[in-house]
Order: sequence, then structure tokens, then C-alpha cells
Amino acid sequence: MPNFSFRRAKDVRRFAAVLTAISLALGVTACGGNSSAGGDDKPVVLTTFTVLADVAKNVAGDKLRVESITKAGAEIHGYEPTPGDIRKAAQADLILDNGLNLEAWFAQFVEDLDVPHAVVSDGVEVIPIAEDSYQGKPNPHAWMSPKNVQIYANNMATAFAKLDPSHAAEFEANAKAYNTQLQAVQDEMVSKLSVLSEKQRALVTCEGAFSYLARDAGLKEVYIWAVNAEQQATPQQITRAIEFVKDNQVPAVFCESTVSDAPMQQVVGATDAKFGGVLYVDSLSEADGPVPTYLDLMRHDAKVITTALTGGTS
Repeated sequence: MPNFSFRRAKDVRRFAAVLTAISLALGVTACGGNSSAGGDDKPVVLTTFTVLADVAKNVAGDKLRVESITKAGAEIHGYEPTPGDIRKAAQADLILDNGLNLEAWFAQFVEDLDVPHAVVSDGVEVIPIAEDSYQGKPNPHAWMSPKNVQIYANNMATAFAKLDPSHAAEFEANAKAYNTQLQAVQDEMVSKLSVLSEKQRALVTCEGAFSYLARDAGLKEVYIWAVNAEQQATPQQITRAIEFVKDNQVPAVFCESTVSDAPMQQVVGATDAKFGGVLYVDSLSEADGPVPTYLDLMRHDAKVITTALTGGTS
């Protein structure tokens, strides 16, 4: 059972730090204006994590400078912003976040900043979380469907047009071109995963971050915990995953790049399943890594899932 007293105390300390950082940030902004790296006059768009930054860069083209608060490999759910992050946010011209309760850490201060703000998931058909203490709340990982990211791109184009009306037509054209790429990746992913037999169509992961991908590809999603949290992978959750894998003879299980795979390795040790590989969800990799872009992320995950569940035959 989570220690809620501890969490409340931690939230109070975090909020106090945020308020201090906001004061510092606003002071810097009043004195110096936009000081983001780059040395040009392009409006600065700040996103909460790297996946959104990559999508935004495709829509913005060379007309805006897009930056991400979190770095490659960061765990987005429990991220704690630094004073530098707050200063960067205060100096941005537009802030984009995913919404759907993903960036609870960001909501504590973004509304206190005098910066335009857009939620890029607006209009997505939300899938609710099915269990645990988050039951009924929206699953925030809507970007794990390229169909949803088409909505993200259109929302970004609209927000960018408000920020920089002189380039509205270019933002719209960029979003349209990127949506064509997204559709190709969507079709490729569904086709790749369609080779799975009925017994292979179970996607067992550490976090319940694949509801949208599973919906698109016709997979049954099973996970150890619903949403990454400070305390996760209870014995009951691991036991439940073990029982499902055994009962359904699941050939492979997976975990995400931003969390430890130790709980899933317990499932592997107690069953005949193998560890199928690392999946990317909350963060891109560095430029020389396996998923430097969102399109690479979706292709990578589809390939890893299919190869592991078919025993390497795809």
C-alpha cells in the first residue's frame, strides 16, 4: 500500500521548490527575455518530453525552435523539474504538453506562467485505465497510436499558427506531410503484428502503456502495474502476471526503456516465457540510439514485439 503521508509531504516540498523556481524564472525573464540556446529570433516551443518534441519539429519545420524539458531516457511520469527547467518554461513562447494526467508535475506551475499553452492530445478517443488505483482515469499514452499522433500534429499546427500566423500555411502543409508518414507507419505496424497467431496475441509489459497500440493491432494488453509510480511491482501484481503468462502460455514478455526490468525478470524466472526485449514509450533514445525519432520508436516496438512473440521468425 502506498505511503500517502510520505507522498503528501513530498508534494509539499516539491511545490515549495516549484514556487521558488517560478520566482527566479520570472525575475530572469523580466531582466533578459528569451535566452534559450540558439542565438536566433525564432519563437521557442517547449515540450514536456522528447516524443512530443520530435513530432513538433516535423510540424514546425525551420520556422520555430523546438526543445524538450526532459532529456532522452527520462522517466516522464515522476519527473521533478529543476529551477533551470522552470526558467526555460518561463522564457518559452509556447508550451506543449500531452495532457491526460501524464505530466502532473508540470501542471503545478504551468498555469502560473505567462506563456501560451496547448494540450496536444485534445480530440483523441481516450482509453480508460482498467484497474489498480488509476481505474477509470484516461490512459495517457495516446501517442502509442500513430493514428492519435495525426491528431497531435494537427493540434500542433493550429497552436503554431496562432503563435506565428505568417507561417500558418507551412505548418498545415508540414502536418499533412507528416500525417502521411504516420499513416504509413500505422499500416506497417498493423501488418507486421497481423502475423501473430491467436495464442501469440498477448502483450505483457511492465507498465500499461500499450493500450492504444494493442487496440490498433488487436492484441490483449496485460501489465504488472497500470502507471509508473513511486511504489510499483507489488508481489500481488507480479503473481498476477505470472499466472496469466502460465495460463496462456505466453512466449515472451517485455519492459520499457525508462524503468527497471527486474520485476519482469521475476516473471521470466517463474514461467517458460523469455524476455522479449526493451520497448520504448516515454522517451526517445539519443541520436545514435535505436529510436532517435517517434517513427523509429513505433517501428522498433512493432519489430521487437513481433519477433519475440513469433519466436524470431518474422
